[in-house]
Amino acid sequence: MSLQVLLSEHIKNAINELFDATLETVEFQATRKDFEGDITVVVFPMLRVVKGNPAVIGEQLGTYLVDHVAQVKSFNVVKGFLNLVLSDTYFFNFFYTAGPFENFGISSEGNDAVMVEYSSPNTNKPLHLGHIRNNLLGYSVAEILKASGKKVYKTQIINDRGIHICKSMLAWERFGNNETPDSTGLKGDKLVGNYYVKFDQEYKKEIVELVNSGASEETAKAEAPILQDAKEMLRKWEAGDPETVALWQKMNGWVYEGFDTTYKAMGVDFDTLYYESDTYLLGKEVIQHGLQKGVFYTKEDGSVWCDLTEEGLDEKLVLRSDGTAVYMTQDMGTAVQRIKDHPDVNGMIYTVGNEQDYHFKVLFLILKKLGYDWAKNLYHLSYGMVDLPSGKMKSREGTVVDADDLIADMATTAGQISEELGKIDDLSEAEKETLYHTIGLGALKYYILKVDPKKRILFNPEESVDFQGNTGPFIQYTYARIQSILRKASEQLALDHSVTPEFDLHDKERELLKILQQFPETVQQAAQQYSPALIANYTYELVREFNSFYQNVPILGLESEAVSIFRVQLSEAVGKVIKNAFSLLGISVPERM
Repeated sequence: MSLQVLLSEHIKNAINELFDATLETVEFQATRKDFEGDITVVVFPMLRVVKGNPAVIGEQLGTYLVDHVAQVKSFNVVKGFLNLVLSDTYFFNFFYTAGPFENFGISSEGNDAVMVEYSSPNTNKPLHLGHIRNNLLGYSVAEILKASGKKVYKTQIINDRGIHICKSMLAWERFGNNETPDSTGLKGDKLVGNYYVKFDQEYKKEIVELVNSGASEETAKAEAPILQDAKEMLRKWEAGDPETVALWQKMNGWVYEGFDTTYKAMGVDFDTLYYESDTYLLGKEVIQHGLQKGVFYTKEDGSVWCDLTEEGLDEKLVLRSDGTAVYMTQDMGTAVQRIKDHPDVNGMIYTVGNEQDYHFKVLFLILKKLGYDWAKNLYHLSYGMVDLPSGKMKSREGTVVDADDLIADMATTAGQISEELGKIDDLSEAEKETLYHTIGLGALKYYILKVDPKKRILFNPEESVDFQGNTGPFIQYTYARIQSILRKASEQLALDHSVTPEFDLHDKERELLKILQQFPETVQQAAQQYSPALIANYTYELVREFNSFYQNVPILGLESEAVSIFRVQLSEAVGKVIKNAFSLLGISVPERM
């Protein structure tokens, strides 16, 4: 039985005995830092059933609880707030019942399945900083949902067809001289991305030439020969031209290998993959289903629409007059297909930037209108842009921040700072490289994930690798410090986990225990809100409290071995919760720093 449930029962009994009244619910909140107490009962809502001064009612309730509840040691009342001080026994019981904290806060997998989509890149360029936020968010939300007790499928839809893909293909065919990733030493996604940039350069040259010969800029942009050739290549691909399809397969294969390398470096993975080349024709059956149900209607030109004006939206095209699909058609078909592939899935989370907010609002509404039960459990994990101090990114111009380069740069920066601190001189070069990658990637992930997904981020690489403040390296360093304490303790103490000592807890110990208690609830809240930021900021609070404990309370070399053992065990528990929390963010923790 949780503390709040236990207290609620006793408070309801107290209201009945003291005031002959029935209280339906009890409102709790965290005790303010400037008041003594571990949990606060809000008296004001009780005034609906009990008349009187809230402070006086609080005093009567507090006295009753001290007399009747072993877990309540003392109380104080501030206006209509009853602050309860819990007994040391309560905290000891929690600690030894919850231990050994290996999987504390992590629920076992249930039957409620959900699919999380993230990444979903185009195969005409490498992954960049925007993709990093997408991947980190999607992966972390998937891990948090899994920890909350859901069955989770991680997926992506790879945008491997369309005019943008043909631009890279045409440029390589025309200017590539048959070069390959092997012949150039470039990752496949980077090689293909270079030709996307090359296409844009040549396209701009042709526009200038056409304008100089008398064409308007608008006409030049539409009629540039290289663009016409790319459109022709797309038509050939859609017609199944063997030569075009073979080129498409070859270049996409290069890109997939490149993506896999980046995903591995980033520490993200997927359970199932979908390809737009397989899904772009999906949705036609859904359209027929919608026409039969009267959800869609056909205009005179043969195009099919959905009228959403009554819901405050507009009329949405779902099938062109020539019978070709639009993105909405494809997304409807893909959603239905995913449920066919995974019948246990009862909801989906789409990790896509906030520029697509309206698209998903329309998609979800149409799927609900079509009568799919699972459509009520669709969620758009919308996130803001990532900016750099140097400004916005433009992939066509080749000014994007490449994901691989950024990850490598973060590791280099982490290495420089670690060398300056000089605490890892006895590590081998290979161990150092692994450590720098762990710190650099942890810094990047934490900096991005600690911000609410909806907010825009100004990413500052140097700031993210700081070993002080609300950063990944600061938390990793604290974890490493705890492991150092445990190594020293193993040399000095016989750590018997079966011993349950009883002594007066230090205030710093109580604060740590209170924060540890909050982890399972934080995981559930983060799952409900699809917010890794809740986990990140919880971990920072835990770490900050541990460092305060470490600075103010001696751990080893005490007269009382029982107290030393408890403090070591408490440190160990904090370390395990840090590790659990960071794993939900996709961040590793080093044993030494």
